[in-house]
Amino acid sequence: MARIESAEAAPDRLYAEAAAAHAPAIARLARAVEADADRARDLEQDIHLGLWRSLGAYDGRCALSTWAYRVAHNIAATHVARARRGARLVSLDEAETIIATDDPEARIDHAHILTRLHGLIAALKPTDRSVILLYLEGMEASVIADIAGLSTGNVAVKVHRIKALLASHFTTGTPA
Repeated sequence: MARIESAEAAPDRLYAEAAAAHAPAIARLARAVEADADRARDLEQDIHLGLWRSLGAYDGRCALSTWAYRVAHNIAATHVARARRGARLVSLDEAETIIATDDPEARIDHAHILTRLHGLIAALKPTDRSVILLYLEGMEASVIADIAGLSTGNVAVKVHRIKALLASHFTTGTPA
């Protein structure tokens, strides 16, 4: 006789499964969004709590990984929006101006490059930031589209533009 899982146990099992599979990615997302280590840990905990709370509504219409990433990115975007009330976020076109004004000698120092890269990604609008962070996690455009609520084509264009912008600056020192 098959054992039927109680409605209360299903979210706990799903959370355990999602957390085991995606905890490292959630931690990377929190660190990418929040520079302060303590706040990044708090954000990571908020994401785990939000994921656990949301799984009661999970109906299986998408992969559990898609659900987990969407919840994580929504919570991270809300965190950023709260932290940046009044701060100006930039579009991809405006980001080129930020890059062009950087000190070209800074490209020599690898740690400084990563800091600048992280800063540029953090300065992007939430949708653009989510797209590139998911891409860097190895997600395919179709999965990113499901998570971000965009079309697959739009995701591909955004990834291409962001990669071109970053690659152009960090390999040649010139804006895209």
